[in-house]
Amino acid sequence: MVAITNGVLTARIRTLGAELWSLGDAKGREYMTDGDPAYWTGHAPLLFPIVGALNGGMYRLGGKEYALPKHGFARTSRFDVAERRPDGVRFELRDNEQSRAVYPFAFALAVEFALSGATLGVTATVRNAGDRAMPFSFGFHPAFAWPLPQAGAKDAHRVIFAKDEPEPIRRIDPATATLLPQSEPTPVVGKVLAPRAALFEKDALIWDRLNSRALSFAGEGAALDIAFPDSPNLGIWQKPGAQFLAVEPWHGFNDPQRFDGDIFAKPGIIALPPGEEHSFRMDVTVRRG
Repeated sequence: MVAITNGVLTARIRTLGAELWSLGDAKGREYMTDGDPAYWTGHAPLLFPIVGALNGGMYRLGGKEYALPKHGFARTSRFDVAERRPDGVRFELRDNEQSRAVYPFAFALAVEFALSGATLGVTATVRNAGDRAMPFSFGFHPAFAWPLPQAGAKDAHRVIFAKDEPEPIRRIDPATATLLPQSEPTPVVGKVLAPRAALFEKDALIWDRLNSRALSFAGEGAALDIAFPDSPNLGIWQKPGAQFLAVEPWHGFNDPQRFDGDIFAKPGIIALPPGEEHSFRMDVTVRRG
């Protein structure tokens, strides 16, 4: 575990998965999930090189099939600490023999955490270190305390989007973990979502057409302002009854139901040219009062 602090916030990040494990303020209030094993022990896994599940757990590339677990392998990979200072740290993951067996591409994934005032900034940069185009998706998956500390009851919390979100949402087929073809009317009223455990009995709420690139998760007297300028998709999820709400900015999502095309044709995939980089930023600002 690597800890960084600036006197306002303290964050702790595991080298396994470069996963944010804790975000607390100077008064000791914790804003991340409690990780209750009765529900889910994750905290904030990084999703790479896919987001969500593949149809049959397989993807196709150049006539061959490869197996990848849900959300890819970055979340279970050990990252190196490349740079460290009191208020920031940068982790790196590079391809190796094990990764190339399931994802035959040369890559580097750098993830930087930096504190500034009451904001934790996270920047993930994917670089294609090979000599051919590289298909990938990327997602953040932070699970925040619900209720937020000293912020009232769970039912008093709201997710407030930066823009109106009238578009329908998507759901996951429970049998295959693929994206169902039909959509559902959005539970967002204007800009406001009232999260309830019953909303998540059919798994995550998924926005494949999202207007906002920022939102607030707010209780009574406390809020988290979450900005994700580079992520056009969003998942919001919890295990009904758990003390967390996962707010997940994504670029990509689960395979559509019965999808059997090449990975380059998968919705949400980025085709990164050789030698180029693509970055994704997420800022989490703690707001009290």
